Amino acid sequence: MSVFTAAADQSVCSPLPVLGRDVTVPLVTGGEVTYAALDYAASAPALQRVWDDVAAYAPYYGSVHRGAGYLSQLSTDLFENARRTVAEFLGCRAEDQVVFTRSTTDSLNLLARALPADCQVFVFETEHHASLLPWQDAKVTYLDAPRTPQQAVTTLERALAGRDPYGPALVCVTGASNVTGELWPVRELAAAAHAHGARIVLDAAQLAPHHPVSVRDLDVDWVAFSGHKLYAPFGSGVLAGRADWLRAAEPYLAGGGASRKVTRRQDGGVDVEWHESAARHEAGSPNVIGAYSIAAACKALTEAGWDTLVAREQHLIRGVRAGLAEVPQVRILSLFGDDAPRVGVISFVVEGWNSSHFAAALSAEYGIGVRDGLFCAHPLVRTLLGTDPQTQGECGAPEAAPGEKSLNAIRVSFGAGTPDEHVERFVTAVKELVTEGAKWTYRTEDGRCVPAV
Repeated sequence: MSVFTAAADQSVCSPLPVLGRDVTVPLVTGGEVTYAALDYAASAPALQRVWDDVAAYAPYYGSVHRGAGYLSQLSTDLFENARRTVAEFLGCRAEDQVVFTRSTTDSLNLLARALPADCQVFVFETEHHASLLPWQDAKVTYLDAPRTPQQAVTTLERALAGRDPYGPALVCVTGASNVTGELWPVRELAAAAHAHGARIVLDAAQLAPHHPVSVRDLDVDWVAFSGHKLYAPFGSGVLAGRADWLRAAEPYLAGGGASRKVTRRQDGGVDVEWHESAARHEAGSPNVIGAYSIAAACKALTEAGWDTLVAREQHLIRGVRAGLAEVPQVRILSLFGDDAPRVGVISFVVEGWNSSHFAAALSAEYGIGVRDGLFCAHPLVRTLLGTDPQTQGECGAPEAAPGEKSLNAIRVSFGAGTPDEHVERFVTAVKELVTEGAKWTYRTEDGRCVPAV
């Protein structure tokens, strides 16, 4: 009996329909197979519901906040209704703003531009680069990787206790790691931040597609996430939360839409009166398709029911982890340990294998799409691997002899649209590659491991 059959004794729902579920890809060994998309942590496929909603609206597309015509008015209503839907999805407070951006990275860079003067920023080294790097112009304190959730809270409390008690401060923290999938103690970290007079922004890029997120219940000041991870890959993201710093800051982009009034001065210059609403940071023609697709995804996930979605994902997580545990050469990466709650993101290394080589073989010989590397979280992955940041692996032959350290890792990730068959095939493929080796030869091309022709 497979680990998935055993886990299926409790009833779980079917996967949500997504685009690409019937796409076939060629194998280097001959024939074709249905593609197993197991790289949700990078970009999740679009929900069929999202695609259908966007397709139904597309003929009515028009300019937003610009025109008097019917399609323009309809598009404007659609855009603003999407803002309200996202606010409801995130459990925003009545006074919060929802700003549409391009991605989580864009959202956090926007917030970084809105920081008050002399703001201190506290961020763990375990963050994705999107939340690790935007604060370069502020006074940043980078915190060491904690090994338990409680240690994360204690580390933050100690760091905040030593800050300027009269100046502004911001804590940036992830909700779920894009490397280990582990959930972070957001509510406890928010309480610690507020107890020391600091604000907190939640990077929910990996949390929002897997768990309900409530600004009010978690008591965070802002939350950021990307549509392309929330089954809405149409180039939009969200920054939602407190309005005061956003209203006080210069617009993220200067241009039409952000300005309420522009006049020429007698000296030849220009005076600008900026909006105080979310439009202040949404200059240019808004991505109404992207905003509407995020709202459609929010509705689809809410209507599917979070209890049901989480139960199914936990079923898949148990199956994958149990399957990998049967392979002694596999080491799963973790900060908080095997019992930590987590979402469907699992990173691992295989003894004696270069991770790029292993991932390439999964794709070319089994039709399975995963990711290899350092996952835009270089400090965290190197901490987990115990490697020197100056070293770098190539594809070719296995990078490390048994007992030596791997230089990068493999990540498998899944979600609401993943069928059991895809993760079953993945576990089987891992076992076969470890015991039998690759059936093809591979080489390095432009820094990537690819099948040799």
